[in-house]
Amino acid sequence: MSAEDRATIKKPNAGPRVGVVGDIYRFLAIGDETDGKYATFEAIVPPGGGPPPHIHSREEESFLVLEGEMTFQLGEDRFVVGEGTFLNMPVGSLHCFKNESQRTARMLISVAPAGLEKMFLEVGIPLSEGDLVAPPPSHADIEKLLAAAPRYGVSIGNKRME
Repeated sequence: MSAEDRATIKKPNAGPRVGVVGDIYRFLAIGDETDGKYATFEAIVPPGGGPPPHIHSREEESFLVLEGEMTFQLGEDRFVVGEGTFLNMPVGSLHCFKNESQRTARMLISVAPAGLEKMFLEVGIPLSEGDLVAPPPSHADIEKLLAAAPRYGVSIGNKRME
C-alpha cells in the first residue's frame, strides 16, 4: 500500500462528530488512519464549556485556537489566549481549558500517540453534520466519562478552574 492510499482527506464539516459534556468534537484523523501515531480533532466549545482539570498518562496534547478566546490551566498557572495561539501540554501535566467568554470558540486539538479519540467516541453522543450545539451533559453522561477515563490513562481531578 502506498502513502497515497493511506492519505486522509476530510471535507469541511465531514468526519465523525460527538458531543462530550456539552462540547462538540469532530474527528479529522484517528489512530486507525495514522498507524496510531496521532489523532487530530476540531473542538467547538460554547461559552462555559471545557473539561475539568485532568492528566494524560499516555499522550501529549496540543491545541491551536482557531476562533474565539480560551482560558487554559497548566498546573497552577492560568492564562487567556486568543486566535492563532498554539499550546502543547506534556504527558503527565495537570491541565484543562474553559471558554470563559461570551462567544463560541473553536480549536484544533492533536494527541500523540493516538488512542484518546476512542474515549471520546465511546462516551460521546453521536451528532449529525448539521448539529451546531451538543446537548448539555446529564449526570449519566458525566458518570460515563468518569468511568471510562481511567481505561484511557486519564485521571480527572477534583480541582476546577475558578
